[in-house]
Amino acid sequence: MADDQKGSGALEVAVSFVIGAAAGFILGILFAPASGKETRQKIKEQAVKTGEKAKEGYEKFAHEAEKSVHFVRDKAHDGVEAIRDFVEKKREEMTKPPAGPKKETK
Repeated sequence: MADDQKGSGALEVAVSFVIGAAAGFILGILFAPASGKETRQKIKEQAVKTGEKAKEGYEKFAHEAEKSVHFVRDKAHDGVEAIRDFVEKKREEMTKPPAGPKKETK
C-alpha cells in the first residue's frame, strides 16, 4: 500500500512541476519585451514541449500501472490456488473414515 502512495505522490510532483514550469515560462514570455507574433510563437513552441513531456509522463505512469496490475493479478491467482489446495485437502480429510482403535484378532 505504501508503494501505491509513493507512486501517486511522485505523479503529483511530476505533474505539478510540468504545470509550474509551463506557467513560469508563459508568464516570462508575456512580460518580456517582444512582438505579439514572437510571443505567440514562443508560447506555441512551449505548449508543444509541455505536451510532449506530459505524454512521456503519462506513458511512464501507464507502464508502471500495467506492471502493478499484472503483479496484483499474479498474487491474487496464487492466493486463489492456495485456498483451493487448502479446501481440497480439508475435503479429503473429511471424506476419510475416522481412524479408530484397531481391533485385535485372536
